[in-house]
Amino acid sequence: MSNEDGGPVKTICPYCGVGCGIQITREEDGEVNFRPWADAPVNEGSVCIKGGAATQSVNHEDRLTDPLIRDDDGTFREASWGEAYDLIVDEMERIRDEHSPQAMGFYGCSKAMNEENYLVQKLARHYGTNSVDTCTRMCHSSTVYALKNSLGEGAMTNSMADLEEAADVFWIQGANPGEQHPIANSQYFRQAVLEGATVIQVDPHANKTTRSFNIGETDRHMHLQVEPGTDIPFLNVVIETILENDWVDEEFIAERTDGFEDLTETLSDFDKEAAAEECGVPLEDIELAAEKYAKANNAAIFTGMGMSQHTCGVDNVQNEINLALITGNLGRPGTGVNPLRGQNNVQGASDVGAMPNVLPGYRDVSDPEVRADVEEVWGFEIPSEPGLTNVEQSHEIGSTIHGLYVMGENPVMSEPDTNMVEQRLAAVDFMVVQDIYRTETAEYADVILPATSWAERDGTVVNTDRRTQRMRGVEKVHPNTKDDLEILCDVGTRLFGDGSFDFEGPEEVFEELRQVAPIFHGMTYDRLGETGIHWPCYEPGDEGDPFLYEEGFTTESGRGRIEGVRHQPPKETPDDEYPLILTTGRIIEHYNTGTMSRRSETLTHVEPENFVDIHPNDAEHYDIEDGDYVRLTSRRGEIELEARVTEDIKEGTVWTTPHFADAAGNRLTNDVLDDRAKIPEYKAAAADIEVSLEPSDGTDAPADD
Repeated sequence: MSNEDGGPVKTICPYCGVGCGIQITREEDGEVNFRPWADAPVNEGSVCIKGGAATQSVNHEDRLTDPLIRDDDGTFREASWGEAYDLIVDEMERIRDEHSPQAMGFYGCSKAMNEENYLVQKLARHYGTNSVDTCTRMCHSSTVYALKNSLGEGAMTNSMADLEEAADVFWIQGANPGEQHPIANSQYFRQAVLEGATVIQVDPHANKTTRSFNIGETDRHMHLQVEPGTDIPFLNVVIETILENDWVDEEFIAERTDGFEDLTETLSDFDKEAAAEECGVPLEDIELAAEKYAKANNAAIFTGMGMSQHTCGVDNVQNEINLALITGNLGRPGTGVNPLRGQNNVQGASDVGAMPNVLPGYRDVSDPEVRADVEEVWGFEIPSEPGLTNVEQSHEIGSTIHGLYVMGENPVMSEPDTNMVEQRLAAVDFMVVQDIYRTETAEYADVILPATSWAERDGTVVNTDRRTQRMRGVEKVHPNTKDDLEILCDVGTRLFGDGSFDFEGPEEVFEELRQVAPIFHGMTYDRLGETGIHWPCYEPGDEGDPFLYEEGFTTESGRGRIEGVRHQPPKETPDDEYPLILTTGRIIEHYNTGTMSRRSETLTHVEPENFVDIHPNDAEHYDIEDGDYVRLTSRRGEIELEARVTEDIKEGTVWTTPHFADAAGNRLTNDVLDDRAKIPEYKAAAADIEVSLEPSDGTDAPADD
């Protein structure tokens, strides 16, 4: 594990889902430092600003070093591991005895490794509940749902390499790889563009992705600036245009799909002109984009949180699937529907079963044959009823949920309607948080356990194109911290005492994962090596699949499912009180809740505080100048932040980020959910704005220990 010889250790960047390889060292003074890994398989040594600064958070003074227990007066005191474990086990047993196993909720972590997420879901199920979930729910659950049900696998259909080599058109809708997946954008997308590929970007916000393709023959690229929440009518215009011009792949539709008649019936009375007006995009531009996509030899769709984070997120993604299926753009290199995962192990956390409705490998927890197969390995009974998602757990605090076990997540920052999240967490009977910092969520905990960082432990992660890779750690920075895996094994052993959590290390956990998750069965640590393997890898010797569905889909019928969808407006739309549309997104310098990136000198120097983008016409209407501090409000709260006047955003829309604790965008977002995927609607809420009477001091310090 450690670099005891002083040499660099090869691992994977802890930020976005691209899976870039980096090297790290622990120096004689104890500092963990970054080194490039020149021949890393995904990035070939290139890193973005976050990757190059990734080690800065490892040695930060805010690191937790010892367990903490909340005393009766509300303050935290240091405790031994034994005392902390005793309190956790006593309280979890009390909650189970006084209420039921379903009274505990478990949060896995999309930044943690496969082995750790595998253990947290196993812990929940041995305790007696399927209420285990991760931040994947907040980002991509709608893509998992739609892709799984319509194609067979809840993941990217293709690999970065085959897309760069074969795609003629990149259709990027609701994703911003220039900022959120910068090495994928520069190493793969931009390289393909230099070789002739065309980019069609659909996004209400111009960004680094838009600007990165202003190269060469720029007139062949398109940025279509839709109104937030109008992706379904936009894609219906695209699909109707393809149908009208007979640009469909009739042979592919007949041989490999079901539901085409449902799509045509749904669009039988569709008004393209009215839909284009609703989207705020000229009809002729949408029709041209449809032609470029349909006439390409190979066209690839990339989707992101701009599509998934809506109450109609499943339908948004389904319409992208419809577009790919009717044109035959699936099952070969350079095609497909490809969600770009936001965190380093969003994909893996789902793959290993840290979700309330599936066991490892996306096996249905309500299926008795599946449960029996897993129970034979685990040695205990698995509850049959699907559990609650993380947002549902939060909503149920004080009703059916009385305790929370939170590993590495920060729901105070990540969940919508922050003010209500804080109120709920303050009222929960008992909460344990294991993390590397005293996060905004940890402030509400009863026990805080100090974990090692990503740089100090071993395990595996799955990147955005299903490549399973090994992470390797250096020696511990703080001797009394423990790996998440060790903590979970300690808690599980004390709770159950039946040997089900007796693991010597992550490789032993992975070996058990292989037994219960067929998509990983053919992998071993030795086979993963330094290059990794794309799942599915069903048998030893398999090379894994860089692209899916060459021979057929893996749905129950073996056919791809087409399903017509109709427009659903956001649950909140502008009115006289809140006349603007608020939407949110990430920036290249920071990462989700900012837990790590706000503790990087490099990243906070470039972007020290939150801001809101506002169109010049709106700025003039509200008497706002560029650089003014403004008060941004919704029905749920308000924040104060700097205004940036820019034509990057559509008139009538304002755009901000979730990264900064003192001006957290999620104080304003709406916690209504997609009925099926249970993902919140972060991307559209009614808002208002005014010049602030009390300007911010421009700082954003992380929470004190």
